[in-house]
Amino acid sequence: MRLPILTLGALALTVGLGAREGTRRSAALDDATAVHVLNRLTFGPTAASVRDLQAQGLSAWLDRQLRPEGIDDAQLEQRLAGMRTLAMSPQALAETIYLPALERRRARQQAGETDVPVERGMADGRRPEREVVLELTAQKLLRATASERQVEAVLVDFWFNHFNVFAGKGPVRQYVAAYERTAIQPHVLGSLRAMLGAVAGSPAMLFYLDNWQSSVEREAGTTRPMGKARPAGLNENYARELLELHTLGVDGGYSQQDIGEVARAFTGWTIRAPRRGGDAFFDPRRHDAGARTVLGQAIPAGGGRAAGERVLDLLARHPATARHIATRLATRLVSDTPPEALVARVAQRFQQTNGDLRETVRALVLSPEFVAPAHRQSKVKTPFEFVTSALRALDADVRHAGALGGQLRTFGMAPYFAQPPTGFSDRSDAWTNGGALLQRMTLAVALTQGRVRGVAVPALPVVTPPGDADADRLAAARALGRALAFGDLSVKTLETVSRGRSTAEMAALVLGAPEFQRR
Repeated sequence: MRLPILTLGALALTVGLGAREGTRRSAALDDATAVHVLNRLTFGPTAASVRDLQAQGLSAWLDRQLRPEGIDDAQLEQRLAGMRTLAMSPQALAETIYLPALERRRARQQAGETDVPVERGMADGRRPEREVVLELTAQKLLRATASERQVEAVLVDFWFNHFNVFAGKGPVRQYVAAYERTAIQPHVLGSLRAMLGAVAGSPAMLFYLDNWQSSVEREAGTTRPMGKARPAGLNENYARELLELHTLGVDGGYSQQDIGEVARAFTGWTIRAPRRGGDAFFDPRRHDAGARTVLGQAIPAGGGRAAGERVLDLLARHPATARHIATRLATRLVSDTPPEALVARVAQRFQQTNGDLRETVRALVLSPEFVAPAHRQSKVKTPFEFVTSALRALDADVRHAGALGGQLRTFGMAPYFAQPPTGFSDRSDAWTNGGALLQRMTLAVALTQGRVRGVAVPALPVVTPPGDADADRLAAARALGRALAFGDLSVKTLETVSRGRSTAEMAALVLGAPEFQRR
C-alpha cells in the first residue's frame, strides 16, 4: 500500500468511499469481514488486498491463494535471488562459512583471545556466518511483507513452527534454510504424510532431536558405526516429539512403551558427517531390526527403513492426529480456544481427504466460525505478526534485516531461533506483558519516524489539519486509524492518538493501539 501525501479531507474520502465501493462490488463481504480475513490469512491487510478480496469474494480469493504456483511472485523471487546463502547447500555453507569460522575461533582461543561459543550462531557483524542469519531473516520478512502468496507464507510459518528446529544447535544452522525450502514449503498445501516423511528424513530434524545418534543397543565400549568408541543406544527424543507434538497430541492415547517402540523403528535414520553438511541416510548397522508394536499395530521384523515409514503411515491416518492438526490450525487461525464443533468438522475433513492440507485449510476458512464476529480481534499478534503487519500497513520496504532481526530478538521471537520443540507460542497470553507492549510502541515510533536501519518507509499521509480544535484532531486521528488499522478506533484510542504532536507520532500511536495489536 503506497500512502500518498493527502489532506485530511482527501484521506477520509479515499478510505471511506473506497471501502464503500468495495462493499458494493461484493455485498457479502463487508469491510470488517474483509479486514478480519486478511488479519488471519495474511501478515496484515493493505488497501490493495482489501480491494482484491472484496472484488473476488472469499471463496474465489481463497481458491487462488491455495494454488500459489499460479500467482506471479517474480519480483520477490528476483530480490531473494540476490541473497547468496539462501541457495547454498548445507555442505557449501559448512565448507565456505562455518568450518572456516570454527577454525578462526579455535585459533583465537589458542592465542588466548576470549570469544563466544560457536553454537550461539548469532554473533556480531564481524563474523561471516552472520550473513546466513541475516539473509534467512530477510527472506522471511520479505515473504511475509511483499509476497503475493500470502496464505502460503502464513502456512509455511505455521508448519515450520509446528515442526520446529532450533538454528542455534550446532550444525542445524547450516541445514535450516534447506529444511524450510525442501521439507516444509513444498508440502504445506499437500499431504501431511508427505511432510512427515520429509521432516523425519531431514538432517535438520535428525540432528535437532538427536535421532542421528539413535542406534540399536550395543555393549558399552564397543565401536559405534560412526567411529567413536562409546556406548551406543536408543534415543527417544524424536519419537516423543513425533507423537506428542507432530501428530497425536499430548492426549493422543499413546504410552511410554509406544515412544520406545517408535524410537526403535527410527534407529538407523542418521546423517553422514553432519558438521560438514552431509546428507541424511539410512544405516542398517544402527537399526533395530526386531518386530515391534505401535499403538496396538504390529510392525514385523526386518523392515529396515520401511519400519519408520510404516510408523508415519500409521500416525498420519490416526484420528487423534486429525484432531490435533485441526486444533492447532484453528488455534492459529480462529481462536485460542477454538469451538469444539469447528475442530470436529475440520478433523473430519482431514480424514475424509487422507490428510490433504489444502482441503483441510479450505474447510476451516469457509466455516461460519472463521468469520464469526465473536472471534474478531480475539488474538494478540505475535511479535513477528506485529512487525510484519506494521511494515505492510506502512508500505515499508525491508532492504536489510539486521535492525529488525535485533528487534525480534528483543521481543523474544528471533526467526528460526525458538529453542524448544514446541516452537513459538501461538497463544495470546504468551505475548501480552507490559514490557513487550512498551517495546512494540518503541519500534512503532522508530518505524514511523524512519529511524529503523535497513527499512524504507514512504511519506506518511498528512492528516493533521490547520488549527488545534479538538474536533479536527479527532477527525485526523480517525482518518489515520482507518488508513493504518483498517477500521474505527475506540473513543479512548482516538483521544490518545489525537494528542500526537505530528503525523508520525499519531501514526505510531495507531500502531501501538490495542486495535492494531490484535487480529
